Amino acid sequence: MIHVFVGPTLPRSDPHLAAPGLRVLPPARHGDLFDTDIGGTVVLIDGVYHQSPALRHKEILAAMGRGVRVIGAASIGALRAAELAPLGMLGVGAVYAAYARGDIEGDDEVAVGQCPDGDWDALTCPLVNLRYTLGLARSAGVLDGTRAAVLLAALREVYYPERTWPAVRAVCRRQGETGFVGWLDEQRGRDRYFGDLKRADALAALRAALDPAPVKRRAVVEPWVWQTTYFRRWSNAAACERVDGMLLSTEDRIVYQQVFDPAFGERWTSYLEHLSRRPVDGRPGLPLAARLARVTGGDLPADRVFHPPLDLRDAHAVALLLAGESAQDRQAVARYGAALERARRSRPGFSTPAVRDEVTRDVLLRVWACTEAEFDAQASARGLVGGARAVAAAKRLVPGFLEEIDTTREAAHAGW
Repeated sequence: MIHVFVGPTLPRSDPHLAAPGLRVLPPARHGDLFDTDIGGTVVLIDGVYHQSPALRHKEILAAMGRGVRVIGAASIGALRAAELAPLGMLGVGAVYAAYARGDIEGDDEVAVGQCPDGDWDALTCPLVNLRYTLGLARSAGVLDGTRAAVLLAALREVYYPERTWPAVRAVCRRQGETGFVGWLDEQRGRDRYFGDLKRADALAALRAALDPAPVKRRAVVEPWVWQTTYFRRWSNAAACERVDGMLLSTEDRIVYQQVFDPAFGERWTSYLEHLSRRPVDGRPGLPLAARLARVTGGDLPADRVFHPPLDLRDAHAVALLLAGESAQDRQAVARYGAALERARRSRPGFSTPAVRDEVTRDVLLRVWACTEAEFDAQASARGLVGGARAVAAAKRLVPGFLEEIDTTREAAHAGW
């Protein structure tokens, strides 16, 4: 299967995207390549970065690490391919070559404004296409080198979401280049794709992906290149599963259990036992008690000694940690997630870290029915290392928890 992240370089309706074997996806964003259903070949053309975090390099490297062939062209795909070519990402087309040679550098060269309604249509002109069009005008004798350079500098000064065709014409007329404007309109009247270098490169990338010739060598990137603390954090945040008809964050489900399951300490001990007997680094396994005795003589509980990072790609580990989860718990996770989203939408500037530390701490003390002196030990027993990390993790649950308390109080008052 060939997975194509595209839009608006090629619109959704482009017939080339209807070729057999293509799975057409929206512009790529951070987290998209964590989807393990994506295998075979990825063609990265377009991506978002203004309204959502951009696709990160290590996400691409991780996909390559599990054997996915990644081709980049035209837009963010060309930029990422130029950056990752030494590690085996395949770049295609003139835009990629320009980035690879250093002729162009910034992402503003390929950035465009886009329709917000999901039609993937471009609203503005990318600078790299205008650069190419000015080159065509020079070849046709419409402009000389000096005049083309002046126009390019003037067009670069227009912020990319405002660089519409009317704006391009207006800038050119202000520079006295009405002849160029007339020539350009004539060419575009004959060919709507005239000067669209990004489109040409995108089509070249599709041809490369569909080429039946065997790939000589598929790059496989070693885990040490991309397996970092940041990558694990991003991967965990992207992990989700559809359960009971609801798409739920795996990380949110585990944090909910860590906070609300009275027996979660037992789950965490089972998880530590699992890791101790099956170390991920290939070392010999040991029973947890034996490993603990080697380190401390057995004077401390395992949760105070071992703080392994969670990797939510480990299905067995996730099953251990969610062993006590009920359908009611999953419904609560969905409600709390919805409450957090309502808070984001209704309060300008709100973010999860903005939830006050002292409020979150009070919630945890109340739920765990522990004293301040016992707080760190209780957090550690639940796999949260200590009080500070427990507060940071639990903030996502606080708006929903407080909302439910308010609802309960209102119902009680109404009953009186």
